[in-house]
Formats: sequence, structure tokens, C-alpha cells
Amino acid sequence: MKFNPEVVEHCRRQFPALSRRVGDLPAMFLDGPAGTQVPQRVIDAIGNYLAHNNANHGGLFATARDSDRLLDEVQRAAADFLGADDPETIYFGQNMTSLTFALSRALAKTWKPGDEIIVTRLDHDANVTPWVLAAKDAGATVHYIGLKHDDCTLDLEQFRQTINSRTKLVAVGCASNATGGVNPVRDISSWAHQAGALVFLDAVHYAPHRLIDVQALGGDFLACSAYKFFGPHTGLMWGKRELLQKLTAYKVRPAPDTLPGKWMTGTQSHESLAGVLGCIDYLADLGHMVAGSDTLDRRAALREAYEAIEEYERKMCERLMHGLSQISEIKVWGITNPTQFDKRVATVSITHDRYNSAELAERLGRYGIFSWHGNYYALQLSETLGREPAGMLRIGLVHYNTTGEVDRLLRALEEV
Repeated sequence: MKFNPEVVEHCRRQFPALSRRVGDLPAMFLDGPAGTQVPQRVIDAIGNYLAHNNANHGGLFATARDSDRLLDEVQRAAADFLGADDPETIYFGQNMTSLTFALSRALAKTWKPGDEIIVTRLDHDANVTPWVLAAKDAGATVHYIGLKHDDCTLDLEQFRQTINSRTKLVAVGCASNATGGVNPVRDISSWAHQAGALVFLDAVHYAPHRLIDVQALGGDFLACSAYKFFGPHTGLMWGKRELLQKLTAYKVRPAPDTLPGKWMTGTQSHESLAGVLGCIDYLADLGHMVAGSDTLDRRAALREAYEAIEEYERKMCERLMHGLSQISEIKVWGITNPTQFDKRVATVSITHDRYNSAELAERLGRYGIFSWHGNYYALQLSETLGREPAGMLRIGLVHYNTTGEVDRLLRALEEV
């Protein structure tokens, strides 16, 4: 069983936010790239922790021991979610941005003048500025990889030519949060490793759409945020064990020197971690449903879920892109060739001939359609395309959206 109407409705019933109305109209959530809605089980998990298990970990009493068990289980669930074989190589923080800034400070201590760092003009600024500032502190040189304006994909030839023996770090996103394009990070990681460089992967926008496999993607570090894949505001970071052990973490003295505690600054939001477990298990249960089996282990169930999600979202994206192509005043930024849709996720940025992105978002909002305007922190991209300060309008489809919503959006855009 894949994503038939019964499965879609089963998913939608689990998200309380989807019952919201704007006047007489049902709300339509196309703002997922800025943060998805959450299923009831995530809300319940957070509330249950605060009501019954709220304590710091490491204590010699019941609620502290419950917290310890929860944190151990979240580590295992996160390892299953990321495809990591070692739960201790995953740690948590406020969000991907905070975790990346902390790691950049540690890595910068290993750099010196003459070293080179590579970032891209396609990425969210959380995968650009932390490395630029760290390079400045170390006296290292930063190179920016450009993009092809026709489809907003990275200039891979420039990428290959820029990596050299002086390169210490390559930072690249798995998928663009603005255009939806999926980058060939496996190839990029291979080029970097051949030159002796490390690779940092931003999987924030990839996580709700494609199955993450840190082994297959090939990076040395990978970060994502649970609030982009149906969970609470918490960031996840994975790194290779030998690197996490070797690097110096900025931490207080009583904090452990062992993984993963070495990299977790201060007490974590335990209630949010309970929600992270809830959203991962929501996805795994979805995998059990589409596979028609409840005997799969969590990783296998997640694989089934994401195969179904990818297929369903691609069909919605094809429908959306076809409809947008019929509206002469709208331009789509990114991959528009249907034969290349395997290289994109269902996130689409558009501009309108007569309305800027804020005006268009406001007009759609009157129809109960929630979309995002501006640059969505993909500042380098927006500047490169000459879209500042207005940016673009972003439409983000995830698996709780429907083809009926796609049609409703297209009708609204035609009326606008």
C-alpha cells in the first residue's frame, strides 16, 4: 500500500492544526519548509514528559531515571532516523544553526592562514555564515560556489575545480530550502575527501522529504532540525566518532568528555526530546502502515515511509508545476523539467509579474493559504538571482498536503 486517499486522510487526522479555518475556509499549510505541523502524538509526548517525568538526568530517583531512559531511547531513535550505526555520535541542541555555530568554532581551532573553506550561494545562511565567521577568526580563505541561473542548481564544475589540497572544509546542503533542488552531495563528498577535506552536510530541508543515510551521503558531519520533520524545535547533529572525540568542544568542566555529552551544551530540553522520539515513531508507524506490516524494525519502517512519501510528493509536485506553467504571470525558480523531478523535492519558489512576494503571500492568506515570502534565509541565493529585498514566494508541500489543496492553490493564483 502506498499513499492512497485512505493513507493521506489517516495522516491528516493526526495533525490537529489541519482543522484550523480562516473565516469559512479550511486553512491550507504550505509553510512546511519554515516548520511543519506536528501530529498529536508529539504534543502528547511533550505534555506527558512535563506532567510525569520532568527531571534532570543523572539523579538517583524515579523521575531522573525515567529521564535517563528517555534520553537513551531518543539517541537510538535518532540513529535509526539518520542511518547511523552508533547512537553516541548524535547529539542535540536548540536548533541546527546553534549546533553549527558551535561546531564551526571547534573546527576553526584546527585551521590556519592559507587554509581554504568552501560554501555555496545556494545554501541557507546557517550553512554559510558560521563557516565564514570561523574562517575569518582563523585567517582562512572562503570560496563561494555559484549556481546556474536557469535551474538554480550548483555549478558542479566550479565545485570540482575549487577543491584542492588547501581545502579544509566543504559545507553544502542536501536540498535547497528555496528551490527544492537536491544536490549530489555524495559526489561532492568524494571530491572533498580525495583532497583531504572534511564535509559538513545541512540536511534540514532534506529531512521531511527523503530518507537520510549518513553513510550513503558521505559527509563527516550532518545536521537537521526536528521542527522541519513534524517534531519540536530541536536540532540534531551527527559526526564521525573519531572527529567528535578528537575535536575540542567548548563546554563547562563538569560536562562529560565522552560522547555524546561532550557536545551538548548545558541541560537539554528533555520535553522536546520526547517530542523528537514521537515524530520519528510517527514516521515509522506510517512506514508500517504503507508496508502492511508491523514487524519491521524502526529503520526498515522509516525506509518504507520515505519511499511512499517521495512518490506521493513527486506526484503533487508534478501537478503543481504543470498548473503553474499555465499561468503566464508566474515564474518558477529552480528545476522545471519533468524529467529532472527526481533531482528536486516538492518545494517551489515563484515570482509574479505584478505582485511582490509579500503582496502575493498576503493575498493568498485571504484564501486561507499559508505560504512564505522573502528569502527564507537563503540570502546568497536571493542576492545572486537579483531578488533582494523582495525575495520570492515559497510553496512547500509535504505528505499531509493533498492534490485537492494543490488545485485550490492554483485556482487562487489564477484569481489573483
